[in-house]
Amino acid sequence: MLKRLIAACAVVLWVPFAASADEEQAWQEGTHYDLISPAVRTADPAKVEVVEFFWYGCGHCYTFEPLVSRWKKTLPDDVEFKGSPAVWNKPMELHATMFYTADVLGVKDTMHTVLFQAMNVDGKRLASEKEIRAVFTANGVAAEDFDKAFSSFGVSSQVRQANARARAAKITGTPEMMVNGKYRISIRKAGSQANMLKVADYLIEQERANNAAADAS
Repeated sequence: MLKRLIAACAVVLWVPFAASADEEQAWQEGTHYDLISPAVRTADPAKVEVVEFFWYGCGHCYTFEPLVSRWKKTLPDDVEFKGSPAVWNKPMELHATMFYTADVLGVKDTMHTVLFQAMNVDGKRLASEKEIRAVFTANGVAAEDFDKAFSSFGVSSQVRQANARARAAKITGTPEMMVNGKYRISIRKAGSQANMLKVADYLIEQERANNAAADAS
């Protein structure tokens, strides 16, 4: 099972990109990013929504996380960023559950890094609730609080929504990004993780301009 999960992640191995990737790059639909059809509904039409699809066991997501962490701090107030765990099978459903558990408990900012570290550096598989609980409690979360959140309806509902979101976006690997429910960005097409963020910047500004024009009219 673990080999299949790693293979799924490996879909997005870096591919050399022949064109220039400087700031003047003219990013093109179909070449550097894909149109999502039909578009995925976003939470707030007044904002530009950016979603990062990831899996804690994906080495590429692990190296992408520091870049995303710095980048999202530069986003304007009218841009909403959210992480969305990929859910292709039962082990990934378990990992999505631990992501939303951390969110519900108010420790996501800390545990997000801890969970990436556990799977990609410490070699933990986090293949059971017991193993995941041990990581949470080792980082200051009370066992009873973890148990209540992990098995809650709210967390399971968010996991189902994450699964539906990824399917609607038609992601094929991790990490991938979605801008405003309309565009999907992958390493394969963008050319590198750094370029994924440049393409996202381009699409964000395009959507912000569209929103401004709609407001003006």
